[in-house]
Amino acid sequence: MVKKFLKLQASAVLVLSLLLSACSNSGSSADQEKAASDAAGNGKAAGIVQLPVFVTPSSKIENLETNSVTKYIEDKFNIKFKFEVAQGSNAGDKKKLLLASGDYPAVFLSGDLTQAEQIEYGKQGVLKPLNDLIEKYGVEIKKAFQQDPELKKSITAPDGNIYALPHINECFHCWYSQKVWINTTWLKKLNLQMPTTTEEYYQILKAFKTQDPNGNGKQDEIPLSGADKTWHGNPAHFLMNAFIYDNDDNFFFMKDGKVGLSANQPEWRKGLEYMNKLYSEGLIDKEAFTQDNDAMAQVGNRQGDNIVGVAAAGHIGMYFSLAKGQDRHKEYVTVAPLKGPQGEAYAGYYKAYGNGQFAITNKATEVQAIAAIKLADYLYSEEHAIMNEYGPEGKYWRKGQPGEVDEHGRQAKYFLKPEYFSIGSTQNDTWEQMGITRRTRDIRESWAVPSDPLSDNGYEHRLYLETAKNYEGKQPKETFPLSIFMETADAKEAAQLKTQMNDYIRSNMAQFITGSKKLTDAEWDHYVKGFDGLKLKRYLDIYQKAYDTSFKK
Repeated sequence: MVKKFLKLQASAVLVLSLLLSACSNSGSSADQEKAASDAAGNGKAAGIVQLPVFVTPSSKIENLETNSVTKYIEDKFNIKFKFEVAQGSNAGDKKKLLLASGDYPAVFLSGDLTQAEQIEYGKQGVLKPLNDLIEKYGVEIKKAFQQDPELKKSITAPDGNIYALPHINECFHCWYSQKVWINTTWLKKLNLQMPTTTEEYYQILKAFKTQDPNGNGKQDEIPLSGADKTWHGNPAHFLMNAFIYDNDDNFFFMKDGKVGLSANQPEWRKGLEYMNKLYSEGLIDKEAFTQDNDAMAQVGNRQGDNIVGVAAAGHIGMYFSLAKGQDRHKEYVTVAPLKGPQGEAYAGYYKAYGNGQFAITNKATEVQAIAAIKLADYLYSEEHAIMNEYGPEGKYWRKGQPGEVDEHGRQAKYFLKPEYFSIGSTQNDTWEQMGITRRTRDIRESWAVPSDPLSDNGYEHRLYLETAKNYEGKQPKETFPLSIFMETADAKEAAQLKTQMNDYIRSNMAQFITGSKKLTDAEWDHYVKGFDGLKLKRYLDIYQKAYDTSFKK
């Protein structure tokens, strides 16, 4: 497959750097473009294309210059990366500084460009439209558009241009990451069935608190726990979905194409009343709305008796150690969305394409732009999806062998070797998902799975099974997209309003649940009135306009 791809595409960019040096001071841009086009089709390699790129590598990569994936790509395409590196929390600031100063590179490979930034820098001419380049050279990109029509629609700006390509990770269990995990050992000991309604759930939490399920003679059990400001670790949002849709992101619900706010509806109040009842009876951990993930994990992994009945977490490894010999996590399975008094039972849904990562700037020459789009096209291939995360074939993975089956019972295409799970704090064989890839569900679910999902290498399989069993398809029929294009001025205003809106919602949610604010009629009315001061009507109007522009063409 590598040789075939190389023959058809890779050699096209190799000759282009000669044109860059030979024509720097002579010849028209049309002549240069023709020469580049001729070189792209004649299959002859001559010279190396220098490609300055902005990247945000993982701290686990030992040396990006000598990394196995870097060297493979450079050799394959006869390019030489010049990395502009930004790491950690400073990456966003460095990107903005480079763009503001005008000293940015030819290519962003880890640009994290919001829709607003794509429009702003696209209008300024800083970002080149990719449409024509994709049409000429985008074999894998066009295949992605064909297989997922929503992708092209979602990354096309209102002016019709595509300015950036996202990192695509079709993570099935991530799409439904608003999960809670219940202790099945305790259920069996107390002869309790899996809860399906909010009332059944309440009765189980009471039993966990009062009937000593860990058997140590103490009332030390925490019926329901979690953590705030972590990956869906706050239990309030899972519970609210038994009353009205709550994705803990924009707090929007949709009805007949119209966007509304869940957090000021009567159903929201009913949900708060239910959770306040749980909290006032000691059924929700008092630390669940203030502690972080580390504090939560300390409770889950404490020595001695297990004290946790139900844990809210995107995956159970957030709460309990998955290390070899640490088996407490194996006692837990997920709980399906609970039915509330009106029969609502929603799963939070988080499928999104995210911000644009790959983009070509106006600093790129014609030669560099062609080299860059060919690179991007390869980065969307299945070969790179595997190599980016797991490195070259052999060390950490191999092809599937007869008898090995994937997530759907088919012959497995790939097998992840035990060596992968023994990687230390650093390695130099993978890109650790840096840049862009297109990891489709078909690719992710084509790996060999173990017969036991609780085995050391069965965790991804376990998450798949739990998601398919309890959450898939249980989101509302209409959901508002987590990212959406809007005009620059609207985007800036919406971002400011969203921060204020979400802070107000989350703060009041915690206060009503814990009882520091009482859910009296007067207090509730005051809370609802507060949205007027936050410009709720304007906020919803901006998002409705963006939705109509993007999805009602």
